[in-house]
Amino acid sequence: MRKMAGAVLAALACVQAAHADGLDPTEQRIVAEVRAHAPQTLDLLRQSVLINSGTMNTRGVRDVGQLFRKQFDELGFSTRWIDLPPGMHRAGHLVATRDGNRGKRLLLLGHLDTVFEPGADVPMWKRDGDRVRGQGVSDMKGGDVIVIEALRALQRAGALDGARIAVMFTGDEEEAGNPKSVSRGDMAELARRSDVALSFEGSIIDKDGMATATVGRRATATWELDVKGRQGHSMAVFGANGYGAVYETARILDAFRQQVIEPGLTFNPGVILGGTEVAFDAAASRGTAFGKTNVIANTATVKGDLRYLDYPQRDRAHARMQAIVAQNLPGTSATITFHDSYPPMAVTPGNLKLLDLYSRASQDAGLGPIGAVPAEARGAGDVQFVAPLVDSLDGLGASGNGAHSPNEDLDVGSIERGAVRAALLIYRLTR
Repeated sequence: MRKMAGAVLAALACVQAAHADGLDPTEQRIVAEVRAHAPQTLDLLRQSVLINSGTMNTRGVRDVGQLFRKQFDELGFSTRWIDLPPGMHRAGHLVATRDGNRGKRLLLLGHLDTVFEPGADVPMWKRDGDRVRGQGVSDMKGGDVIVIEALRALQRAGALDGARIAVMFTGDEEEAGNPKSVSRGDMAELARRSDVALSFEGSIIDKDGMATATVGRRATATWELDVKGRQGHSMAVFGANGYGAVYETARILDAFRQQVIEPGLTFNPGVILGGTEVAFDAAASRGTAFGKTNVIANTATVKGDLRYLDYPQRDRAHARMQAIVAQNLPGTSATITFHDSYPPMAVTPGNLKLLDLYSRASQDAGLGPIGAVPAEARGAGDVQFVAPLVDSLDGLGASGNGAHSPNEDLDVGSIERGAVRAALLIYRLTR
């Protein structure tokens, strides 16, 4: 037994030595600083989560911003709050910058808001062993704390001086204010003055237990289908009065399903209303319809979502959908319109190189390799507004389950692992 225990200890020592060989002395100090302050890091997360910051709770968003702003002030960053026009009904954004003269110019992205508005029936903070449930613990206050603690570890190790870093924590990522040219204009301007963007949305653990990062995200857009039919007695349907608006709508949607097919492309009809009187309130995403079973419907409307990998795929989808809409059943007509929202984050060589650097840092720290999330496996995110301008990597945040649900939780250990990986990547990019 003693021989076996000795062999195990020797093997562990070899593994630790191999890990240490991958890090220079400064990097070893950085990792040690992250690990030494893990309890304080978790407490900062707890403080932020105990402040409700649903997107529409502008006071709460500002309060979380003030908590984090204090951390950046202590780190020697210049901080400011960007107010948005009052009519947008959004809290604004926190920006922290640090001037330097070496390495890549970095833009680090996070967000202060959550999907949980005041009164949500979701625990604010509930610890259960190595997991925590709470509002925004993984999406994405955990990622925000990783940014702060990675930078703090760099400072304590004497590795932050000279680095050129800008941080932007938005206050409306979960429901970005419109027009987005205004709500994301300052972000785009920061990206134009940067070489690399790193975003700290949650890290997804794949089916094999490997941590991942994001090198691509699909664009998001909306579409509106408006259909007209010839109103009349139901006994004449299929005949002189044609098929009516509802049958034409069904034909179009089913043709979309069968004919507009490509890997990575999805389109979802989220709301449909049909009858002889239809009204839809876009602001409330709510509508009403009136009709009678013995009357052929004269109108129908559909509101849908479209997600695509790149602009050529978008253009192909638009062309196919428009062609289907134009093939009207007798007695009907239809039109479709499209509205872009979030641009695509294309998978580029620059993004893949960042993933390689991040994975190498993780392996050097003994935390294993990092894989890539398929672009179609993630929703929309702020990084998409900067990805067309600068090499970008997302998914550097905490790991958890159930985002946007009452069961949203966090793997507590992922905060430390994320901060170690982020700190090493930032150090290597800014050397």
